[in-house]
Amino acid sequence: METRIVVYPVLTIVVPCYNEEEVLPETVFQLTTMLQTLISDKLIATTSTVLFVDDGSKDATWTLIESFHDSSPLITGLKLARNAGHQSALLAGLMKAKTYSDCVVSIDADLQDDTSVIREFIVKFHEGYDIVYGIRQDRSTDTFFKRVTAQGFYRLMNSLGVKIHYNHADFRLMSKRTLENLEKFQEVNLFLRGMVPLLGFPSTQVYYDRKERFAGESKYPLRKMLAFAFDGITSFSVTPIRFVTIMGFLLFALSVVAGLYAIVGKILGANVTGWTSLVLSVWFIGGVQLLALGLIGEYIGKIYKEVKHRPLFVIEKDLTATGRDHELVHTPSNQVSSSR
Repeated sequence: METRIVVYPVLTIVVPCYNEEEVLPETVFQLTTMLQTLISDKLIATTSTVLFVDDGSKDATWTLIESFHDSSPLITGLKLARNAGHQSALLAGLMKAKTYSDCVVSIDADLQDDTSVIREFIVKFHEGYDIVYGIRQDRSTDTFFKRVTAQGFYRLMNSLGVKIHYNHADFRLMSKRTLENLEKFQEVNLFLRGMVPLLGFPSTQVYYDRKERFAGESKYPLRKMLAFAFDGITSFSVTPIRFVTIMGFLLFALSVVAGLYAIVGKILGANVTGWTSLVLSVWFIGGVQLLALGLIGEYIGKIYKEVKHRPLFVIEKDLTATGRDHELVHTPSNQVSSSR
């Protein structure tokens, strides 16, 4: 009679953090409790952990991570040498976790995403799905302005041909092989919620209700949200450039019509009046030109960042079992970095 050996998947929960000292103790409690439950239910391996990525915090976030790491084998951490941004910090955790994990769940530290949904993620992973997206059922906890602008953003992205999941942020599960293929992407301008669907592996969705922030302040004020949205649009679509081109043709056609009108009026001896409309026309065309130049400059700036191949992040300290004492970097090129 054959003896069947059951191998449970190693799960790592990656949590990017920036100045999260107020909420971190509760985050650690909820995520470690979830891990212990999944381990006891024989859904994941006993070596599963939570990986906190400190994105250059200025408060006691890293000190707390070190303290929790010393008191619990379930807690590990990475400390970035500087603030690299949410997407780069998340990628740092994902790339580190993929080296020793079978699947990775990414979640923000603010506990707005429902941690109990992680169990459903794991169930879907056992069913054969490589990517499981956490989708918000509604936006009742958002302000009216944030709800309208967020919905408008998703509609705009879809109309531009960018495949992203409606009401999905960065709460998802990814298998090891999807992360290995994600590493092949060389973008410096990261927009992970647009990059992950491009992988094309079997995927599904899990719906949940988003909660209020447990403690602390939001790290995404209006300015950052608008910048993030604009970055996502320009990183995945050239439609804005094409729109400028079409608008240029339309303005050229209008100028030809206006020129013919002026010539005919001159021939017929009509007096040219309306200096106000003339000035407004000049200002309008001038504004359109500046807008077009700014948009083109934005794309050129992205190209400038891409061709420099600078590291997306530098890891100062590594508390994982595979961590090393020397400095680690990740580059977006095909060159092998010291973190791999």
